Amino acid sequence: MRRSWLLWSASLACYAFLYVPLAVVVIFSFNDSRLNAEWVGFTFDWYRVLFADLAMLGAAANSVLIALVSSSVATVLGTMAGMAMHHWNIRALPFMVLTPVAMPEILLGVSLLVFFIQVLNLTLGLLSVLLAHITFSIGFVAIIVRARLAGMDESLFEAARDLGATPWETFRLVTLPLILPGVLAGLLMAFTLSIDDFVITFFTAGVGVSTLPLQIYSMIKIAVTPEVNAVSTLLMLLTLVMIVAASRLAPETLRSHT
Repeated sequence: MRRSWLLWSASLACYAFLYVPLAVVVIFSFNDSRLNAEWVGFTFDWYRVLFADLAMLGAAANSVLIALVSSSVATVLGTMAGMAMHHWNIRALPFMVLTPVAMPEILLGVSLLVFFIQVLNLTLGLLSVLLAHITFSIGFVAIIVRARLAGMDESLFEAARDLGATPWETFRLVTLPLILPGVLAGLLMAFTLSIDDFVITFFTAGVGVSTLPLQIYSMIKIAVTPEVNAVSTLLMLLTLVMIVAASRLAPETLRSHT
């Protein structure tokens, strides 16, 4: 009994440490005070201020554009990589695909910065951020698709080929419908990772390019106003919706790789 009570206490303390700060951010987004040091009263004014902030709206538009394009491209390439890792035993392939997933973000960001400037001679901007987000998203999609394929019966694909289906017809009519939940889960995961990313974006964005995480960072260097809480609340809500949708599409895959 005592051990059970200690485990419950430790668990509650851990969850409180994780979620109480998030709850405080959400609650104080409705605080009727610019200083945000103490609760004054309830208001929706900071959400109205947020939606009238052109700089914030521009940063949000950049984030959504980058997330949509990068997650779409990463889903196509990641699906191909996941299928390749499943069907062919090439030792170098998992290393090349999964290294960006395992690599610390700050190291990946610096590496991409050096690569863009010194190798490609590319001016940092939206294109460099887009390429960086595609790079680190491919591995996540590949992991989910590969896990989805690993749980399938290979006899289904062999039966399609025995019945005269070409490799393309087998993929289009058999493989793709079966792995589609995993592909969509990978798409949502890549979108979530892209729209939330700060470290890699910070190194590859360049001057004059702002995304939502970068804009929030620039605002909190001055003061943490309830407007910051408001945009953080909306970003948290969007991320939560994406993660829940991904977990509904491929629950067994996400449980085994998160």
